Amino acid sequence: MIVDCAVYRDGRRTGGPADPADLTDLPAALALCRAGGDAFVWIGVLEPTEDEFHLVSVEFGLHPLAVEDALRAHQRPKLDVYDDSLFVVLKPVVYEPEGDTVSSGELMLFIGDSFVVTVRHGEGAPLAAVRRRLEGDPEVLRHGPVAVLYAVSDAVVDHYIEVAGELQVDLEELEAEVFAPAGGGTGPAVRLTAARIYGFKRQVLEFRRAAGPLAEPMDRLESAGVPFVPERARFFFRDVADHLTRVNEQVDGLDRLLSDIFAAHLAQQGVRQNDDMRKISAWAAMAAVPTLVAGIYGMNFAHMPELGWVGGYPAVLVLMATAVYGLHRLFKRRGWM
Repeated sequence: MIVDCAVYRDGRRTGGPADPADLTDLPAALALCRAGGDAFVWIGVLEPTEDEFHLVSVEFGLHPLAVEDALRAHQRPKLDVYDDSLFVVLKPVVYEPEGDTVSSGELMLFIGDSFVVTVRHGEGAPLAAVRRRLEGDPEVLRHGPVAVLYAVSDAVVDHYIEVAGELQVDLEELEAEVFAPAGGGTGPAVRLTAARIYGFKRQVLEFRRAAGPLAEPMDRLESAGVPFVPERARFFFRDVADHLTRVNEQVDGLDRLLSDIFAAHLAQQGVRQNDDMRKISAWAAMAAVPTLVAGIYGMNFAHMPELGWVGGYPAVLVLMATAVYGLHRLFKRRGWM
């Protein structure tokens, strides 16, 4: 579905069809933009079908491989250079605080001499906000299609920073839970904590898949030799690349901390199980002493010590109690109980 189509001249929106889906005047508008040199066409498309995207791809001369990628989605962030256009894939991310989850969409941009085509799949693409911001800043929009590429990339990466901050807060809460005196609880609570850590690691992995591969395209855009990106625009992409580097470092830090927290959680459970085993062993040892004495005196021999002594029974009871008490004090002193 075509959601917006407009012509921008000298940094200002000069017109567009009343119905964005009506592209009958697109060839003439594109020809005028190419003839003038200071104007370009920007078309925004949402999850297009092959038929909907056919006219756009034909009029702008988009490469069939790039068109196929734009229609099918499920692409990694990348930059492909074709004869008549650049094809850039971004993966905006969305943080959902209700479930503490990260989801990603896809945003493709075709950048040519006098046109920009943006294709969105899923949620999270800040295109409407970027278009409004650019239309309010003609000085930036005056740089042409590359300004749109910069603004969209910058908005996506800036949102990465926000999502990384939200994940950092969640990680601190999870860390406090794991290292609390209860240490994640016991039984079902232990499994729940481990599941939360694993689920969090999955969210960080989803974030890494979006932000990590984007570093290479941003590095290429800030270097020389990429068509449709003039030298004066490369510095803007250097700023985006710097922000992206900070995001990737933060994501790597989150991943390492999660691995450390999970290892600490497992170690805590091991220590707790050892404590439980020591307690069980201590109680078993204390129960073994009276059992041993009672077992000896329960043997049916005619000649055994103290069988005929009146105080033999109380003496054996005192012996059992004294032995159990002594073992209890010993285990308590050693921290087994």
